[in-house]
Amino acid sequence: MRKFLTAEWSDLIMANYEVDPSLLADRVPHGTELDLHEGRCFVSLVGFMFLNTRVLGIPIPFHVNFEEVNLRFYLKREMPDETRRGVCFIKESVPRSAIAFVARTLYGEPYEAVPMSNDRSQGRVAYSWDRNDLVAMLGPSIGVPSAGSHGEFVIEHYWGYTKRSSDRTDEYKVEHPKWELRDVEANEIAVDFGRVYGSEFAPLSDLEPHSVLFARGSEIAVYKGSKLSG
Repeated sequence: MRKFLTAEWSDLIMANYEVDPSLLADRVPHGTELDLHEGRCFVSLVGFMFLNTRVLGIPIPFHVNFEEVNLRFYLKREMPDETRRGVCFIKESVPRSAIAFVARTLYGEPYEAVPMSNDRSQGRVAYSWDRNDLVAMLGPSIGVPSAGSHGEFVIEHYWGYTKRSSDRTDEYKVEHPKWELRDVEANEIAVDFGRVYGSEFAPLSDLEPHSVLFARGSEIAVYKGSKLSG
């Protein structure tokens, strides 16, 4: 497979909410199924930095370093010799209109362009977008999450799935090393989920997240996608 995009994903805040699986049933791409952890279904609000971004090895002027915040849920695809665990996006917000346009029109990804900012220091990381805020106050490293843990479930998904139509799904691979987590000692989440992500997600605005995780991140590679077969 050919690397389509390389970058660093840095300073990832992941706020994880337990939801009823029925909330996501109509969004599950053909050929996949919801991936649950210990019988629980999660959506994650993820804020992070795209750094040193290159498409086919080429940096695009003014589109190398930028914020992204997305709302995602978890899928799996059963193969004869493996289970591919991946994510599907409800909405992805970035500050660059060209990125959002290309992602929507060519790849069917639910991107939008909105004003965004970040504030990152040694002990605090914050992302702001469209009058929303996601903030984490950080403690020491707690290491790579153990096998089978909730933390491993959230960060160890290496495939992406895009629902292009009722019977078409695009699949792509994401590659990165295992991430270490840092303790999140406190968090501030001020997000109008209903306005940003749709009325069905409005209750999340008043719901305490099941967990808030933080990963420093790493270099990543996204491989050229293909139409799912089989």
